[in-house]
Amino acid sequence: MLSSMAAQYINFFTDFGFKKLFGTEVNKDLLMDFLNELLRGQEKPIRNLTYTNPARLGANEVDRKAIFDLYCETETGERFIVELQKAKQKFFKDRSLFYATFPIQEQAVSGCAWDFELKAVYTVAILDFVFDEDKDDPNKYHYVVKLADQETHRVFYDKLTFVYLEMPKFTKTEDQLETRFDKWLYAIRNLGNLDHCPSALRGRIFKKFFDKAQIANLGPEDRKSYEASLKYYRDLNNVINTAREEAAAQAHQEGRQEGRQEGRQEGEQIGLEKGEQIGLEKGEKIGLEKGEQMGLRKAFERLRGSGVPELEARKMLGIIPPEET
Repeated sequence: MLSSMAAQYINFFTDFGFKKLFGTEVNKDLLMDFLNELLRGQEKPIRNLTYTNPARLGANEVDRKAIFDLYCETETGERFIVELQKAKQKFFKDRSLFYATFPIQEQAVSGCAWDFELKAVYTVAILDFVFDEDKDDPNKYHYVVKLADQETHRVFYDKLTFVYLEMPKFTKTEDQLETRFDKWLYAIRNLGNLDHCPSALRGRIFKKFFDKAQIANLGPEDRKSYEASLKYYRDLNNVINTAREEAAAQAHQEGRQEGRQEGRQEGEQIGLEKGEQIGLEKGEKIGLEKGEQMGLRKAFERLRGSGVPELEARKMLGIIPPEET
């Protein structure tokens, strides 16, 4: 492993790294190989991909615009949205569903009879965070979600698929890698900290992945873009973590005080000692809720203060602009 100052390879979780390795025509074989391993045994292999404009606009003025990180189509018409999400968002799953409606709607055929047959739509999200509801399950990091019957669990509709990868949970070491999919997750998770291509990751695709990711192979403009993207990534992590920690501490204290007051009022009826305990428990809950909201506000303010455009800052934090509410 290397320190960040002596890094040999770009950080995959930067915008530059993600789009350089997975979002360029010359490297689309890397994305195809990754997607084929991601869906191995579930879908037919992808033979070719075409990148399309990642900006999608609804059918009328009241529809909101969606901008995907990557949007591509297979040779047989299936659509793939591929997203790299660095910051936790409160309604990220809702956002995934909303974004999936655009490649569905654009398949509508106008001006002639249409029987509503659709090509499959896939949303693939590579997450640099963990869902709160699953944080206590360290072994669950790969989610493949389809519409299914609640009782039988049989798939009801197989043309809409959401795939989520919680990368912080993938902690396998090189000697624990068993499948090609394991190898992809290891390469993505550890790329920026490695000083050579691991021996376990052999073959043309992984060799190309590491060659294209080598910082020494970047031209002057790409190197400048990468350094800016890396600074952006580090600043984002620092801003969000610091803001949420500060806000959580402040809100925790306020919540405890508010909870104690409620506890004293209840204590008049059920006893001061028990009332105080109830107040503290309520305070914990109030503090957590306030901390999350205050953290988002502080993180947004700091991102804007560091020069991040408003819409980009809102996208990072999952805050819908006022005009879109």
